[in-house]
Amino acid sequence: MKLHMSMKTLKNGMLDHVQGKRSDSGGLTIGSPGADQGAKFKPDAEIGHKIPFCIGLGILTIFLILFTSTAFAERLAVSSNTANIRSGPGTNYDILWKIEKYHPLFILKKNNAWYHFRDFEDDEGWIHESLVNKTPTVITKSEICNVRSGPGTKNKILFTVDMGIPFKILKKRGKWIHIQHADGDKGWIHKSLVW
Repeated sequence: MKLHMSMKTLKNGMLDHVQGKRSDSGGLTIGSPGADQGAKFKPDAEIGHKIPFCIGLGILTIFLILFTSTAFAERLAVSSNTANIRSGPGTNYDILWKIEKYHPLFILKKNNAWYHFRDFEDDEGWIHESLVNKTPTVITKSEICNVRSGPGTKNKILFTVDMGIPFKILKKRGKWIHIQHADGDKGWIHKSLVW
């Protein structure tokens, strides 16, 4: 049986392309491309648990890299009536603007008790962790948005809102979202109108 495999390895900080072939005798020959002969290795059965351990270690490494890069890629919402958005992670940084309750934020990273975030307009700032929670929310992204009495365009328009108005999500039905503003107003809005 002949098996040809190719992989890349990291050697002294440089990426090196390695090719291997399993011969009819069951051994594994590994060498660099263009090399006449590589080192002969024992078949998997003679190596024991080294290969599965290496594979497991590689999978664990990939998992840790992916997990740490997305650990704070979550969406939170402002939980206080108003919140100061700052230019850095601390009260000694300038206040850039203020946002109201239910404003959704996409978290980029955390620095101690402060979240660095991006909002629906791609603006970035910092907010203290005590001012946010995991309440599901949306914010209007169109200039004029109709909020209706039910999930559908045949339902009565209760009120109209401008861009940048945040709402808490009460429930969803198809492409429609039942929402509530911090002042208590409720209604249904189409998901294409919100972020």
